[in-house]
Amino acid sequence: MSGYDYDLFVIGGGSGGVRAARVAAALGKRVGIAEEYRFGGTCVIRGCVPKKLFVYASQFPEHFEDAAGYGWTVPEARFDWPTLVANKDREIARLEAIYKKNVEGAGAETFHCRATLLDRHTIRLEGEGRTVTADQILIATGGRPASHPALPGNELCIFSNEAFHLAELPKAIAIAGGGYIAVEFANIFHGLGVETTLIYRGAEILSRFDMDLRRTLHETMERKGIRILCRSVAEKVEKGADGRLDVTVTDGEVLTVDQMMLALGRVPNTESLGLETAGVEVDAVGAIVVDEFSRTSVDNIWAVGDVTNRVQLTPVAIHEAMCFVETAFKNNPTKPDHDTIATAVFSQPEIGTVGLSEDEAVKRIPEVEVYRASFRPMRHTLSGRDEKMLMKLVVDAGSRQVVGAHILGPDAGEMAQLLGIPIKAGLTKDDFDRTMAVHPTAAEELVTMYKPTYRVKDGERIG
Repeated sequence: MSGYDYDLFVIGGGSGGVRAARVAAALGKRVGIAEEYRFGGTCVIRGCVPKKLFVYASQFPEHFEDAAGYGWTVPEARFDWPTLVANKDREIARLEAIYKKNVEGAGAETFHCRATLLDRHTIRLEGEGRTVTADQILIATGGRPASHPALPGNELCIFSNEAFHLAELPKAIAIAGGGYIAVEFANIFHGLGVETTLIYRGAEILSRFDMDLRRTLHETMERKGIRILCRSVAEKVEKGADGRLDVTVTDGEVLTVDQMMLALGRVPNTESLGLETAGVEVDAVGAIVVDEFSRTSVDNIWAVGDVTNRVQLTPVAIHEAMCFVETAFKNNPTKPDHDTIATAVFSQPEIGTVGLSEDEAVKRIPEVEVYRASFRPMRHTLSGRDEKMLMKLVVDAGSRQVVGAHILGPDAGEMAQLLGIPIKAGLTKDDFDRTMAVHPTAAEELVTMYKPTYRVKDGERIG
């Protein structure tokens, strides 16, 4: 290793790259890390963190309405978009500084510039006009929103990145997509008082989630006033004489909006990195191909996070980075574990889920028990809000193992994190049943549903 400038050079300063750089540097390795935009990556700068702050902001109108049932008189509220954006930017800048400070504090050297590969051991620092060498190289450049070049007028549209920095709050917005980003932003903009339309080509929003959650969330969003057009696509976007946008959808209807947002998935950031020159293989969508240890087709070059297009979640990138360090620097080959990952959708109401959906379980398991409860959460009893909570456990009838848990309602994401532990551990419904409930809570339903709502045997529903 002494013949190289660095033991490890990381390209990409997001969650995965920073974690790998910090941990490797703490081991005494000579580490360099380059980030061409801002340290913190998608999650911290233009993803989950600012999005969650916007979610909180968008929930206050309902909180103000609900307060009356509890005896509070709330004066007429007024929302100021520039204040939210400015305060969000201040918090993101604080977090960015912490990320950079932590990686430098561990002993790594940081570079604020684009880095590209010249060969398997040589990196060009584009902003500095020089090259460095490294024994091991980790690529953690993440992903970006997928464009839609086939859509006439696509240049008039925005993506999630731009949504965090709009000069003014639109009066009306159309959002193309049905995944978690589209759904979350539809709820955010609606909560902030924006007339919101969601356009999705599929039969139901949030594919790959449990169908009960998908349908119930769809119905709840529509009752709130969000218009959802399923089996529909935007066919063209045009700017009208008044400066607003006219969006033509499948049936010929024209939506007049102030902003058109595309939330049609994400693609890996692999262009112009020098991957081909270095011999690193990519797949048909541009994702870096890695083995089960995150090693690329070049044995000293590795990749973690969204750039590999495995599981596009921040905690997964961090986990993959930790496994990489174990494998590359601690002589402890460790495979990332992508099985049974808890996740959340910060819709309103939010979703928390871990394990198999009912449909997935039925395909894999001969007989499945489904425990399902739908009720109005206690917090809504005095507010009068007619919004149901849904809880669902999916159980292998033969082994009694709980293979899936799905929640729609307040604090669902928090519950999913905790449910991830027993489900990852392979605990059974009997273990749930003998766990004492905490009363009064919504979560107690998870340990008090003693009888299955119905069974599915060999694909046929019973009961």
